Parts: sequence; C-alpha cells; structure tokens
Amino acid sequence: MQLRIIDRQHKEQRISLTTINCHPQMAATDISFASGSPKFADTRLTELARTAGAVAAWREAIAKNGPDAALGTSGEFAVGLRLPDGGTFLAVDRFSICTLCYRVDNGQLRFAARADELADASAEIDPQAIFDYLYFHVIPSPRTIYKGIYRLPPAHYALFENGQLKVAPYWVPSFAEQRSPSFDALKDEFRQLLQDSVATQLDGSKPACFLSGGTDSSTVAGMIALASGRVAATYSIGFDAQGYDEMEYARLASRHFKTEHHEYYVTPDDLVRSIPAVAAHYDQPFGNSSALPAYYCARMAREDGVTKLLAGDGGDELFGGNSRYAKQRVFGWYNHVPGFLQRGLMEPLLGTRAAATFALTRKAGSYVEQARAPMPDRLQMYNLIMRLGADDVLTPQLMAQIDTVAPLQLERAVWQMPQNCSHLNRELAYDWRFTLAESDLPKVLGATGCAGVGVGFPMLDERLLAFSLRLPTAYKLKGLQLRWFFKEALRGFLPDEIITKKKQGFGLPFGVWANTDPALKALATDSLHSLARRGVVRADFVQTLLTQHLPEHPGYFGEMVWILMMLEQWLATKAPQFSLAD
Repeated sequence: MQLRIIDRQHKEQRISLTTINCHPQMAATDISFASGSPKFADTRLTELARTAGAVAAWREAIAKNGPDAALGTSGEFAVGLRLPDGGTFLAVDRFSICTLCYRVDNGQLRFAARADELADASAEIDPQAIFDYLYFHVIPSPRTIYKGIYRLPPAHYALFENGQLKVAPYWVPSFAEQRSPSFDALKDEFRQLLQDSVATQLDGSKPACFLSGGTDSSTVAGMIALASGRVAATYSIGFDAQGYDEMEYARLASRHFKTEHHEYYVTPDDLVRSIPAVAAHYDQPFGNSSALPAYYCARMAREDGVTKLLAGDGGDELFGGNSRYAKQRVFGWYNHVPGFLQRGLMEPLLGTRAAATFALTRKAGSYVEQARAPMPDRLQMYNLIMRLGADDVLTPQLMAQIDTVAPLQLERAVWQMPQNCSHLNRELAYDWRFTLAESDLPKVLGATGCAGVGVGFPMLDERLLAFSLRLPTAYKLKGLQLRWFFKEALRGFLPDEIITKKKQGFGLPFGVWANTDPALKALATDSLHSLARRGVVRADFVQTLLTQHLPEHPGYFGEMVWILMMLEQWLATKAPQFSLAD
C-alpha cells in the first residue's frame, strides 16, 4: 500500500440543498454509506438524493466528476462509496462535522464514523498518538490512537484503487478580499446571512441553543427568534469559582432577547460522576476540558425536551475573534524594525543574563525571542508538554517510540496550504483545522452525543464561510480590535455589554477544584498514578505535579493534570491492558 498526501487547489462552485440524517451509529462496513446534510451544487443531484437517497446522488456525482464531486458539495457530510471498479471513495465536509476513519485490511479499505469501530483485537495503541495527544490535548487527523487506523482530515477525500491509497484535499481556503467595500451593504448582507444560517439549522422542534453570554452564542439566541418567530430556549452553565463564572452575561442576553432561560451550576461532584462516562464516549482520548460543562448543558436541555441545540462555534475563527490574532500582529511589528537594530542592538542586548534580571528587559527579551520565531512555530513556544520537557514528563519507554517534532511538522504543513492571502487569513485557515475541526467541534459533538441531543453550527454555514473568504482583513482585525466588523455590524442587535466583554466561554475551574475537593483530587491522583504504572509518564513527575505544581499554580498545572487524567480514563475503558512498562 502507498499513501500519498497531495495539496490541490480547486475552483468554487454553486450549492443547493438536500438533507439526510447525520451521525448514525455505523460499524466498519463493506457497504456504501452517507451521512449528514450534503448540499449538492447540481440541482439534479439534489432531486436524486430526495427521491433515491444520498448514496445514489453521490454515486452519480462521483461517476460524473470523480473526486471533484466533494468540491461541488457543501454542508455537513461524510460519504464512503464502493465503486463499480472495486475501488473505494471517501470524503468528509470542510470542518469534519461528520467524520470518517479508515484502515486497510486484507487489501480492502474499511471505514467507519469512529476509530474505535475499526479497532479489533489486533489493534494496537500508537505511542506517537499519545504524544500527539499530550501536545495538542487531542489527537489531530490523520492519526488516531490506534496504529494503522486513520481519520480523514477535514475537506479531504480518499481514493483506494488497485491496492493504493491516495488522500488529498478537495478544497483549500482561497481568500479573495473585497476591495473598497460598502460597510452598510456588508452589514445588511451579514445580518441576513446569520438569520438564514440559523433558520437552516432549525428543524421544527423546540428551538434552543447554548448560551455562554459571549458574542456568538448570544447572536445565535437572538437570531432564533428572528428566524423562527418563536421564543428560543437557552441553556447556560455556571461555576461557583471566582473568575470562571460569566452567568451574568448569559442572563443579560436572555433578558435582551426574551428567551426561555435555563441554568445549571456544575459542581466537583458532577465531575467525579461524569468524567469516566464522558471520557469513554469519545472514540479516542480527548482533553478539551470544556467537554464536561457542555455535556451538562446538553443534558439539561435534553431533560427539558430539546432534541437539537444550536452552538455558536466558528464565529471567532471566521471573523477574527481570538486574542492571539492581535498578539501575533504585535509580534509582526518586529519585522518593521531595521535589521541593523535587530541584529546589532536589540538581540545582543536583550539576550544577555543581565537583561533577564529586570522585569522590563525580560519582557522585551521575550518579545524579541517570540517575534523572531516563524509561524506556526511561534504558537507552540509555550506548549505545555514542551515547556515542562518531554524527557522530564514521559518515560524512556515512551520517548524511544515517538518523534517529538512530528506534531509541529503537521502544523507547518497545514500552515502552508492557503496561498496568496494575508497573515491573518492564514491564521484563520490554520484555526479552522486545529481549533475547530480537531478540538472545538469534536468537543460539542461528543458532549451532545453523550447527552443524546443533536447539534447544529449555524456560524459554519457555507454562506458565512464564503462571506468570510471575501471580507477584508482589516474588517476582521482593525488595528488590534478583534472581529471589528462582526461587532460593528451587530451593534444595536446585541447588548453593548456583550460586544465589549472579554471572551471566556464554559471554562472549567478544574485545577482549583482538584486542590480543594477530596473526591475529585482522589480521582485525579488515582488516574495519574495508574498512567505512571502503564509506563506512559514518569512516577516522579506525577508526584511533583500533584504535590507541588498543582497547589502552587492550579490554573496552569491543572490543565496537565486534566489531560493526563482523561487519557487514563479513556485507556481504563477502551484499552485496559495497554502498558509500556517493562
């Protein structure tokens, strides 16, 4: 078998609509399969999907266009087709809202929605995937936790013919910024697109959404009323921990839009009860700690009779809302400093031990150090596992089987994919892969799936995506003002307090609670010691982490405790015999 990764650029095509069920339970299959709500550009295919089913429409699309069939399709979808010539075709949507995993077995490509559905008794845990997990806090595609089982990356297809497998992107973001735009015209178009995108996701059941009190979730809550003419049910999670609770903003949005509001305050006891079940629900280790609050929010909605929740994920990544975008712009200013000042004065002076002893020069030295690093390497200069030192955290048995540079090599490859675009737009495209497709969307999909509720992402509607691709960079990040256009376009629709608030979301105060709650501390301690007995992490590191680092800096080191605990909780259920210990 040969595996080729090919970068390609395609032209955009028009779209229309068809709908089928998304995320069914699917075992590894030898039959054709389609899920999601694919929107075919060809209206004839739309009609065929309506009358004969999505598989029939996909077959005709492949027969006519080959792999480009996926390019002419938008929306949420995953498709696996056995072709008449004996080959197999796979594809997933642009954000991997629907997923496909695959493995080559006895000369045949087998596929399933989940990695664990392809894992039989011969499947082995991949040590490199464990390191990838500790590096990213998730395991990004194409790797999965299992050796020989892969996940199709977002906006990619796979074609298996004559024993050879080709995996390639069918779509790469192509930014075409509008010149001399009319703000008023864009504002009107944007507001209508938001309303239409929310309307598309409503299915006639009780209209409902997550509500953190942030810009995106508040926008969705307000647009539900406009799109449906019905009162939206909103669901919020709070924490009784200083600095972590933003329920006041959720209540503000609820009052503003007159929603039917519901709240739940997550407790340490809730975490102790639910961590094992939520960890085991995922098909591989998953370390985004917001999954637990999202699960309780979705469970509250389910108990209230909701069958589908709308989520606001994607607004930051499409319209320039993450604080690191402004931070990277500040680092970019260093490139405008004359080279003779950089190399002849600033770098030699600020790189000395003397400079490191004073707060001001130490900060200046850190700025220069980071500004000199290329992207995306700069984003990982404070990576948790790398800052702690992989050799100091991981056992020699694991270190001998991994490549610590591999995750960064994947990031570099993704960073280079968009062409002829601004630095900010390259950051957005990078985040579409690593923030959305690999972390935030699986978080919400897993949490709602565990709670038994469907979910929709109106911010990722293909019409809003197309709008983002042509929106000027300065409208996304104006100076250092994040998501400038989004906020200005919604001024008067959203409360001013929400437009100006600092982003937070459903952040979990795990580190604080792990220090103060005996049951949660015991669960974390037992999990980390068990992981050490497996030969994954060093026992001395676990001891230092739990007894020194966590009490001193619960917010920072709580994240490392969390991802190690969730790794062990997943292994305990899915691979209890796994061990690297001698």
